[in-house]
Amino acid sequence: MSYEKVLQAQRVIIGTKQTVKALREGKVQELIVAGDAEAKVTAKVVDVAKEFNVPILKVDSMKKLGKACGIEVGASTVAIIR
Repeated sequence: MSYEKVLQAQRVIIGTKQTVKALREGKVQELIVAGDAEAKVTAKVVDVAKEFNVPILKVDSMKKLGKACGIEVGASTVAIIR
């Protein structure tokens, strides 16, 4: 499951702006997107990930994704860094 990948990752980026920047710099190994996040929030990140051929995984919950990252709030996108 993708939550375990986040827990095991040594470096992650949380949030859309920082993730888009990292994608454009070629630093992202994998993108994880919460299925319950609003499409208008995640659309740009997903488009940039597709443009750079970065694998995209979906998980069901922003809250669980945030918890896997060690934060108290939900996370719409998380990038696992190389």
